[in-house]
Amino acid sequence: MSSGADLFVVCKHCGSEVSPYITECPYCGHRLRQRAPKIPRETARRGRRGSTGLIARLRARPARRREATLLSERRRAPSWARLGAESRPYATITLVALSCGAWIAWRGGFVHLDQMAIEGPLHGDWWKLLSSQFTYESGLFEFAALVVVALFGWLLERRHGAWVVVTLFLLGGAGGMAVEAAVNPTPLALGANGLALALLCAWAMPDLLAWRRDEDWEGDLLGTGVIAAVLLLLPLAVRNVSAVAGLTGALAGIVIGYPLARVSAR
Repeated sequence: MSSGADLFVVCKHCGSEVSPYITECPYCGHRLRQRAPKIPRETARRGRRGSTGLIARLRARPARRREATLLSERRRAPSWARLGAESRPYATITLVALSCGAWIAWRGGFVHLDQMAIEGPLHGDWWKLLSSQFTYESGLFEFAALVVVALFGWLLERRHGAWVVVTLFLLGGAGGMAVEAAVNPTPLALGANGLALALLCAWAMPDLLAWRRDEDWEGDLLGTGVIAAVLLLLPLAVRNVSAVAGLTGALAGIVIGYPLARVSAR
């Protein structure tokens, strides 16, 4: 072991250069000596402020290194991943705001329900595949659907970016309404249960894969399963809610969420 006059000593465990006046390595925690060496009198006269500042700087090195590592990893991440992690969930906010605006417009008499919802064959009115997701007759159904859209849309947008929410809105929401209009000769559907189930299933895929591999997962699979069951059973309690659109949305969420979960795991 080096003498007390040395500027630093080398930890035999991790090879880091540390102060000769400490007993444990601040990088790996390895015990360097039982007692700290005595500080020479000329060094002691300078006061403890200098040695305290040195030790504080030495202890701060691992934190600065971790911050530099996280910053470099964030810079190496793709732009769409940084957008989802650092910005507000604008896509989710837009979907919820449009639903609230459509509710006010219908209740205020500015538009009629048949102008937005799917009531019978489309006859070229393809915009209803989008507008029907913002249309609700039941306030309870709207509250339940928008809570799920807001929660899981926000979580997905933080994880992957706004493009995932927009893709699921088109595939799970509008796609579910399109399937309902195709299989039912007299379709009558409205609401965003397909979009809600698409967002929920896409978000739950990493936890489901971790559960299958007998690994730890972060989310609440039991609570997510209960919410999914409620959305799937809503057509039995609320009229004009399409079960076909809900199942199509759940399938779209699984199809989109599975590859994203595999890529994130790698």
